Amino acid sequence: MTGLVRLADQAYGDHPLRKVDVYPAATGGKPAPVHVFIHGGYWRTQDKENFAFIAAPLVAAGVTTVIVNYELCPASTLDGVAESAIAALDWTRREAAGFGGDPRRISLSGHSAGAHLVAECLAHSWAEAGVDPAFLIGAVMISGIYDPRPVMGTGVNAEVRLTEDIAVRRDVETRQVFVKCPSTLFVGGLEPWHWIEQTYRYSHHLHRSGLTPEVHTLPRWGHFDILNEFTEAGSPILNAVLAKATSA
Repeated sequence: MTGLVRLADQAYGDHPLRKVDVYPAATGGKPAPVHVFIHGGYWRTQDKENFAFIAAPLVAAGVTTVIVNYELCPASTLDGVAESAIAALDWTRREAAGFGGDPRRISLSGHSAGAHLVAECLAHSWAEAGVDPAFLIGAVMISGIYDPRPVMGTGVNAEVRLTEDIAVRRDVETRQVFVKCPSTLFVGGLEPWHWIEQTYRYSHHLHRSGLTPEVHTLPRWGHFDILNEFTEAGSPILNAVLAKATSA
C-alpha cells in the first residue's frame, strides 16, 4: 500500500484479536471523517491485513480508515464476535481525535459476516451507555448475513457453534434498530438467491424501523469478488461509502 501511513495493531481490548489498523488521511490539520470497515469470513476466518486495499481510495479522498479485526469462532461464540465488533467501533469513537479523526463523523461498512456486524452496531443501544448514536453518520452493508440461523444446518457450524439461543440473540432482522443513520445495502446479482433474499429482508426491517435504506443488486458480481468495487473509481459501492463518510 504505497504512500499510506498505517498505525498497525491498535488494541481496543485484551483479546489478541481485538486490534485495528488505522490509516490516517492528511487533511491539513482539520479533523478527518472516519470510516470503519469490518471484514467477512463467516465469523471464523480472515484478517484485517487482507483488506488493506480498501483504505487507499478512502484515504485519497480525505477519509481516515480503520480496518477491524475481531474475535473469531470457534474460540469465541457469535456473542463474543458481535460484542468485539461493537467494542471496536466504540474504541474508534473514543480515540478518533488522537489519530486526527472526527469522533462525530464516523461511518461503517462491512462485507458478508462483516455486514451482519455492521447491523449489530446499528442494533446496539448506545444511549444505554450514555453515548449519543448520532456519531454514526452512515452505514454500507455488502452481501450480508442478517439471520444466522441457516448456518446451523451447514458444516460451517462445527466452527461457528451456533445454538438456537445464540442465533435468536444475533438475528438482526428482528431486533430494534437504535442507530437511525442513512444506510445502503448491496448484493451481487451472481450470488445464491438466499444471499439476495436476506439483503431485501433486512432492508424491509430497516423500513419497519422508520428508515429508508437504498438497496442495490449489482449484476456482475458474486459473493467474493464484489469487493473489487473498492478498487474501481466511480463504482456504486465506493461511491456509496464515500458519500456516507463525507456527509454532514
